[in-house]
Amino acid sequence: MSKDNAASPSSGWLSTAIDYGPLIVFLGVYFWNAPAAESPNAISQTLYAVISSTAAFMLAAIVALGLSRWLIGTVSKMLILSTVLIIGFGSLTILLRYPFWVQVKPTAMYHYFGTVLVIGWIRGKALLQWLLEAAFEGVDDAGWLKLSRNWGFFFFVLAAFNETLRLTLTFGGWLTTKTWAFLVLTLLFSASQIPMLLKHGLDVGQEDEEGT
Repeated sequence: MSKDNAASPSSGWLSTAIDYGPLIVFLGVYFWNAPAAESPNAISQTLYAVISSTAAFMLAAIVALGLSRWLIGTVSKMLILSTVLIIGFGSLTILLRYPFWVQVKPTAMYHYFGTVLVIGWIRGKALLQWLLEAAFEGVDDAGWLKLSRNWGFFFFVLAAFNETLRLTLTFGGWLTTKTWAFLVLTLLFSASQIPMLLKHGLDVGQEDEEGT
């Protein structure tokens, strides 16, 4: 086994930790500062929790970019885009002191991704390949086109789901439900795409394992 192949599993875990690190910081700071339900100053304390956690989220996102570059040697396009959105909507939240901007960020992000991917699919272009080609080696053009289409419509579902949660739950309820529900939904949807990708040439590393 080559050195590059040996390092790839740890790099994958490290990349995942860097991607989700800012979100963990955001959750930790918010719930550390969130008021008790019976607190007489619950509204002002909730606003403080939102502002402080948003500021921590923005800082952690910037740190994640630096760590990715330093430890992995590259910064993914997805990480760059998510950081730009975090800083943009986070700045609006802090300046306007309105939690709406934190809550609507996922809706805007998912709607944007969905629109771009579906339009690309209609035009016969698998735009998702530009972001994730390194993660799905061996997939043919037809497979990438189907994956872009499927993720595009899935992003629209996530956008609608986020808006439903935002409009029906408190900020804390939205944050908790959104974090775990979206993680489970994304993992399940990702797993559901594997059989299709295997039919279109997805390289699962069997040849490398047989040669070691």
